Amino acid sequence: MEAESGSGPYPSLDHGSGAVSDLRRSGINPDFWYPVAVSRSVARKRTFAALFAGERILYRGEGGTVFALEDRCAHRQVPLSMGVVEGEVLRCCYHAWAYRGNGRISQIPYLPKGAVRPPRGVRAYPVREAYGLVFVFPGDPEKAAVTPLPDLPEFGSAQHRTMTFSRTVRCHYSFMHENLLDMNHQFLHRGVLGRIQPELLGFDRGPDFVEARYLFVPAGGKKDRGAALLSAEGVSGGSSPDVITVRTQYPYQTLQAVPEKAELPAFSLWAAYVPQDAEQRVNHTFGLLMIAKPPIPGALHVAWPFIRRFTERVFAEDRMAVEAEQRAWDEQGEDRNQEVFPLILQVRDVLRANGVPLRSTTARAGADPCGGSAVCTP
Repeated sequence: MEAESGSGPYPSLDHGSGAVSDLRRSGINPDFWYPVAVSRSVARKRTFAALFAGERILYRGEGGTVFALEDRCAHRQVPLSMGVVEGEVLRCCYHAWAYRGNGRISQIPYLPKGAVRPPRGVRAYPVREAYGLVFVFPGDPEKAAVTPLPDLPEFGSAQHRTMTFSRTVRCHYSFMHENLLDMNHQFLHRGVLGRIQPELLGFDRGPDFVEARYLFVPAGGKKDRGAALLSAEGVSGGSSPDVITVRTQYPYQTLQAVPEKAELPAFSLWAAYVPQDAEQRVNHTFGLLMIAKPPIPGALHVAWPFIRRFTERVFAEDRMAVEAEQRAWDEQGEDRNQEVFPLILQVRDVLRANGVPLRSTTARAGADPCGGSAVCTP
């Protein structure tokens, strides 16, 4: 399928009269690299109960390597996240069964002489650290080696500084994609952005992506100082338009803001929405906001707390909205949205087509989505 393009005002889309499956019942495709923790949160010789769709997984060995195991002892199913790290081995807190980083049982202290050690341990997941995050590959492990991590050249650039976000949001991951892609919701942020008139300039669509380009035209109202500093307008602020490009490239999402008459983005955002519970009605949002440094040395350092406050305020408003959407879905038992913006129908199609059926939750009934995990800390 070739990419579709358009210049607006809106892309055309004809679903016909056939029934469309409820996107909120789709599971995220596990055959990608997903961040599950901020690297600095996973201490040496400690376990860390990170989550992906109800599966809890991490520990860091004494040598600094992070391993990801299924969070249950093969013996009595006690969570291995309650265990003790000894060197590069993880020992269950209950009967002291020890596991290597590949999930194999390395020792059963009281195993009778001559008895055969159980042949199976627990599942191990491929792990990589990049961009200050711990990524795991929850899907087919044979695909891990040929599936790339996201490419974020600005992260390591001397011309940029990165702000990291890690927050739990109690909604299906698809609501997050819709929220960022549909810039028509700027009325929600009128208290921090002032009044904005977003204009859809064009779009592109392919089998696994949707990209939209907007012109953000200020239309009055008070603007948070952090917003002005983030968009490279300086301390005095400004009223020049920005071109905002938002792309859902399954399963990630990016946003770039280029001020008028500028060639390079003032900032770039990369985000991943990682399901926490088996029903995937809670996600943990990981974001990397890569901000271009201004010509004045030290200026970004001074602006940093203002930018952080602004971004936290915007995120809090977005979280309020998407969690309200999820509550409505829970109460109604289905998606009753009356969507009028065809671009959102496009991204729903992409998410639906690339997603997978949700796994049975019978064995997980009653489980706490956050399970006491530090990853779930708001």
